[in-house]
Amino acid sequence: MPMSEADSVPGRRAVRFSVVDPATGEAFDEARDQQPGELDDVVARAQRAWRGWRADPAARAAALRSAADAVETAGDDLARLLTREQGKPLAESYAEVARTAVRLRYFADLAPRTRRIDDGRPVHSEVRWRPLGPVAAIVPWNFPLQLAAAKFAPALAAGNTMVLKPSPFTPLATRLLGSVLATALPEDVLTVVTGREPLGARLASHPGIRHVTFTGSVPTGRAVAAAAAASLARVTLELGGNDAAVLLDDVDVDRIADRLFWAAFRNCGQVCMAVKRVYVPARLHAEVVEALAQRAKTVAVGPGLDPETRLGPVNNASQLARVEQVTEQALAGGARAASGGHRLDGPGYFFAPTILTDVPPDSPVVTEEQFGPVLPVLPYRSVDEAVDAANSTGFGLGGSVWGTDLDRAEAVADRLECGTAWINHHAELSLAQPFAGVKDSGVGVAGGPWGLYGNLRPFVVHRPQEA
Repeated sequence: MPMSEADSVPGRRAVRFSVVDPATGEAFDEARDQQPGELDDVVARAQRAWRGWRADPAARAAALRSAADAVETAGDDLARLLTREQGKPLAESYAEVARTAVRLRYFADLAPRTRRIDDGRPVHSEVRWRPLGPVAAIVPWNFPLQLAAAKFAPALAAGNTMVLKPSPFTPLATRLLGSVLATALPEDVLTVVTGREPLGARLASHPGIRHVTFTGSVPTGRAVAAAAAASLARVTLELGGNDAAVLLDDVDVDRIADRLFWAAFRNCGQVCMAVKRVYVPARLHAEVVEALAQRAKTVAVGPGLDPETRLGPVNNASQLARVEQVTEQALAGGARAASGGHRLDGPGYFFAPTILTDVPPDSPVVTEEQFGPVLPVLPYRSVDEAVDAANSTGFGLGGSVWGTDLDRAEAVADRLECGTAWINHHAELSLAQPFAGVKDSGVGVAGGPWGLYGNLRPFVVHRPQEA
């Protein structure tokens, strides 16, 4: 794998850390454990590169399109490496690589619009847009390439440069992606740094960084925001969710069961906007539990490189322990596992796809984000009760309502306290739409033109009108 300049420091012996294949639980490669002191040089180079990168919008757009071509050319290598370190089925890795290229092309075609202000004064006023400078992106392990692209594509299109730090659980595919992009982008426009903490904390607090964009947990997001405050850098935080799906009493269970199951279990449930709680009318509760449990019992679970696999492993040992803990707490509190409820025997970080019923509403698997292949299904007596329960947590990323009467479903969806509400589907996004959460699910907006403008600042020019 080619190394960027950030990988080699003259006179210093590189420290490395192991990268584990979650399908086996064994290390299969290593990554450079870069130290916080190395960031000064990395950020300085990003600052120098910014001067040229910001100056020519047409050249930027052309470079981003070339970068998209390069990603597609390297698609096989990227997808296989992503599956090795993340665990997801290979088909999903190919899809993630494809979305990375599509996102680059989408933002290459976006440009900020100059706006004239007409306020009745004899002054010609225009709002123009300028890039911020070097941007830091810190991304998690569930969608390493896709979430990285969601950050670097709009930032680079806006004329910023970027220092990108992947999770230490999934550094390799991102490092390879950085090398691929380097064939199309000017030097130091995008630099990938890998390492364990406190590298991320130092990057977030670095005085040369003007915008910090982070995806991850709420506690870490708060720490990132506090670190960025030291230099008054802008922050964009996507901090996960505990999305509720509300099924109405006219729902066709057979028709929606597959969509609902995969809305919860895609990527082994490790999706910030996955369905993580299901609220069902009491009279339909047993039918919904049975439909979801039947799918959980029969879905093919295994290594992501096996073409028969539909669900891979949990990504890492600590997350597997978390999934096991919240499941055991629920079972100890009176819940019943209609399917799964335990780790799978054998190597790797596998947990049986689990449908829980009779779950106490105050159980952590309901009130917190489990981020794994476990789904509680809870009965309700009235729609008001279901909406109140859906809105009762500190999260507010997404939610969905499922039913036959679309007008009624939309009226219920409008009552959900979240950034995006879907009807009869879940977690489907367009590149052209904004993506943001409320409450503890985040600060700022990503996606579409909103994502572009989030990487720009307004610059106003006033001049007298001609006599």
